[in-house]
Amino acid sequence: MTDSNGRRRVVVTGVGVVSAIGHDVDTFWDALKAGKSGVTPLPLEDIDDYPCRIGATVQDFDPTTYMDRKESRRMARFAQLAVVAAGEALESSGLSRLDGLSNDQRTRHGVLLGTGIGGYPETEAAARVMVKRSGTRISPYYIPMMLPNMAAANVSRVYGATGYIGTTITACAAGTQALGEAVEVIRRGGADVMIAGGAEAGICEIGLGGFSTIHALSTSSNETPEKASRPFDANRDGFVPAEGAGILVLEDLEHALDRGATIVGEISGWGVTSDAHHLVHPPEDGAGAVRAMLMALNDADIDPQDVDYINAHGTSTPVNDAAETRAIKTVFGEHAAKTPISSTKSMIGHSLGASGGLEAAAAIRTIKDGVIHPTINYENPDPACDLDYVPNEARKAEVNTILSNSFGFGGQNACVVIRKFEE
Repeated sequence: MTDSNGRRRVVVTGVGVVSAIGHDVDTFWDALKAGKSGVTPLPLEDIDDYPCRIGATVQDFDPTTYMDRKESRRMARFAQLAVVAAGEALESSGLSRLDGLSNDQRTRHGVLLGTGIGGYPETEAAARVMVKRSGTRISPYYIPMMLPNMAAANVSRVYGATGYIGTTITACAAGTQALGEAVEVIRRGGADVMIAGGAEAGICEIGLGGFSTIHALSTSSNETPEKASRPFDANRDGFVPAEGAGILVLEDLEHALDRGATIVGEISGWGVTSDAHHLVHPPEDGAGAVRAMLMALNDADIDPQDVDYINAHGTSTPVNDAAETRAIKTVFGEHAAKTPISSTKSMIGHSLGASGGLEAAAAIRTIKDGVIHPTINYENPDPACDLDYVPNEARKAEVNTILSNSFGFGGQNACVVIRKFEE
């Protein structure tokens, strides 16, 4: 079964989440609808002198609940989160483990995940060992833990997917780009099923220090962490570091129908562009974001007025939120003021390469439930950000088509169009 351009249609049959506001999709979604913040004081030592001491961490996460202790000790935290989220996604898709399939069938199942930095805390820990003791005392598992590709590798190994595998490492755009790339793998016939999304667990002192020195983090709400992430608000002052994983099971439509899968959505378009502008700042007019959004809409063969809701990148940084607003106005014209927009990061912080996967999971539930989650902490309107950001309270609405935006450091932009499935 093909789309209007003769390409294989790609549907979503499973969703999995591990986040600061829930270790599963239902808990995560209920918290988003309720406007619950997952931002708390960071569980790090010796950070009293840092200007930002808060973050959205995955609390009470015990990997041995999902895997044996030996297995868990050989994985970096970002890979653990990916494996757990992928397990939920596969279970909800009706595929569960793939080792019951024939070898030929397993080669038609692949993995494509995004991450911004991979095993950052593990690198910091290894560096401390090297300085205090010797480089020869570093764990033999350090290299296979810290490599960015090891989330995808571990998901593939644990669940038995032996087909196409890849990792996108495009900073904050990585999870969304991974979804788009996975769609393309299925479209061209390279796989029937792709486990795709993003995972990140990079919160550590060196990361906190690095982002602090470029003044990227929120510093005004250490005493009231739940108020720190305030996308599009006039008093926003930086993003809140976070971790998590969001994974979708993507599937060729015909393959999904043949096995009687429950289809929860469709990814009909995607776009990726580069600003080619600055190391960390977007151009003021958001030109790269404009081109990525238009590319995604064109790929989906829809017009801007067909979009019912935009899940914004919405990081809570002064420059990015204003640039995204300008870009949306450029793409949507008069329709921009009529289109509800919200930022998932207002509640779960900014988990870099995992963000796109988590936001796609939220988009799927938005379509299913007919509810748009709010942008919390929106209290002081900014003349530069004057659109409908669904402030502070969830809103009931019929949503059939969503544009989800992710814009990363280095000027790397990725957008996907997620739609309600209709045969």
